[in-house]
Amino acid sequence: MTDEYRQRMYALLELYARPLRLSEPVICIDEKSLQLIAHSRQPLPMVEHSPTKQDYEYVRNGTTNLFVAVEPKAGRRIVEVTAQRGKIDFVAFVRDLLTNAYAKARRVHLVLDNLNTHFRKSFDDVMGKRAAAKLLRRVQFHYTPKHASWLNMAEIEIGILSRQCLDRRIASRELLQSEVDAWQEARNADVRTIEWKVTRQDADQKLGRHYVSTLAC
Repeated sequence: MTDEYRQRMYALLELYARPLRLSEPVICIDEKSLQLIAHSRQPLPMVEHSPTKQDYEYVRNGTTNLFVAVEPKAGRRIVEVTAQRGKIDFVAFVRDLLTNAYAKARRVHLVLDNLNTHFRKSFDDVMGKRAAAKLLRRVQFHYTPKHASWLNMAEIEIGILSRQCLDRRIASRELLQSEVDAWQEARNADVRTIEWKVTRQDADQKLGRHYVSTLAC
């Protein structure tokens, strides 16, 4: 485990340990690709003593993408369904977050993994450097170490979304958006937070044997 890995991990653990501050939200972002699948035959409805039955064959209706932003301590999440997950789509998603949901925040901390579309260059390419600089003037980027996406709490939220909302056949983007909207509305209304329990001490105890010494050749 490199020194860069350790320092990035420590920085994120310190960020997660900070108390909730409405003026400086900590927002974790990730995306999930999803295949749209329709039934090849109409399922048989559930009746007494017999569950719903569906044919094992299905129809592929292409793929789609979900961008997920979660503010763990505030219990707030925003999910958007898009056709793709390229840099244009990512920039549009972040721009919407900054100009609408978090327009009043003094500083916005964005936690991301190392996907090539997640870096500032994407904003420069899509918006131009001047417009990108204006949009991102309040933003501080925080990146997980490479191969350590477990440090991005958006993955936890995506796991919950997958179990509670995406564990069945969904045939179209329109239906997917409707289902996701209902899911996030319910979770936001209940203020479902994520309690992060891993500390720097925990990480050192569990991962210390993998650290590379700064004196190593």
